[in-house]
Amino acid sequence: MTRHVRIADLRGASRLVVDATLGLASLVETMHHNILRTPGILGKATQQPASGITGFVYKTVRGVTRLVGSGIDALLDRLVPLFDAGVSSQEREAVLAALNGVLGDHLQAGANPLAISMRLRRGGQALDFNRAALATAIPAATGKVLLLVHGLCMNDLQWQRRGHDHGAALAADAGFTPVYLHYNTGLHVSSNGRAFAAQIEALLQAWPVRVDELAILAHSMGGLVARSACHYGELAQHCWLRHLGKLVFLGTPHLGAVLERGGNWVDLLLDASPYTTAFARLGKIRSAGITDLRHGNVIDEDWEGRDRFANSRRQLRTVPLPAHVKCYAIAASIAKRRGKLGERLLGDGLVSIASALGEDPRGRKNLALPKRRQWIGYGTNHMDLLDRSEVYARISRWFSESQRQAT
Repeated sequence: MTRHVRIADLRGASRLVVDATLGLASLVETMHHNILRTPGILGKATQQPASGITGFVYKTVRGVTRLVGSGIDALLDRLVPLFDAGVSSQEREAVLAALNGVLGDHLQAGANPLAISMRLRRGGQALDFNRAALATAIPAATGKVLLLVHGLCMNDLQWQRRGHDHGAALAADAGFTPVYLHYNTGLHVSSNGRAFAAQIEALLQAWPVRVDELAILAHSMGGLVARSACHYGELAQHCWLRHLGKLVFLGTPHLGAVLERGGNWVDLLLDASPYTTAFARLGKIRSAGITDLRHGNVIDEDWEGRDRFANSRRQLRTVPLPAHVKCYAIAASIAKRRGKLGERLLGDGLVSIASALGEDPRGRKNLALPKRRQWIGYGTNHMDLLDRSEVYARISRWFSESQRQAT
């Protein structure tokens, strides 16, 4: 049990319980107040607090909750140094990754100990961007560096699935040295992209041998983070972009994810009546990272100054793929065979084929990937992209292409 839970985790969990209690009290208060006002079914709702004795009761609940929460946090804070040493278990890492995917922005804003800080890791251990330290941590480092970027609610350890890891396989078959990004997927994609760009720059400056080639393999949201890193790396005139030769996307929602759009419509329906508007807040708990998936946001301008829960048909700024880099995309469909209806409706269960291939029928966000750099796996779901032999065979084929081949 001690491998899975730490005192810092309990501190973070206690803060979440306090936050949840405060939020629930406010939600019930709003619903209570709106019911007492007896508006029409589609009447105008109010977010104003209740007044009189009712308002006093809710205010007291919130005050007591904050008091108890601060006492628990102070006690656990003293115990952290005594119990929080050692290697984190994969189970704990998986739970933290999922929690950060859903509430990561809230965790970071509240300086919650459960918030994940971005790191480049190997075997779950963060790398120190010091040449001697890297040489010790990666004694067999080659000049071919592979960065792997995981998706929403996941972590770097989850590239290992059913005994297969694309990074380890490419190390054995193509001589790459894999390094894995670990990040808080609940933050805005652009925030992670900017931080990732800086991490790559620091890594390559400290790499223990001469860097001959850099490649990025990204799954799901990780592809958006990688594209964002390229954008911000170019703005910052980072040197690592000159080494980047390949960028491979696995099920990345370049045009957005249908499920997040569906969640947004649920929010709008709940918010339509004063009797249910309080429940719309529950849907709005989801993180900035999740709402970025609705349209495939990549840069700050895609979300700054906007209500991220509003239903808007806005035109996002087009962020092209880096011109000098060979980019590839793999999509998946749970349909057993090729067919327009199956491809359009099913996709891989989370991302449509058009979105994964960056093929916008309206042309606004079309990534213009050549057909020879696209591939669709049938009878494959979103997570199967991490271990299916057919998927790896395609990745391996692309990674083994001669550098002299025309782009």
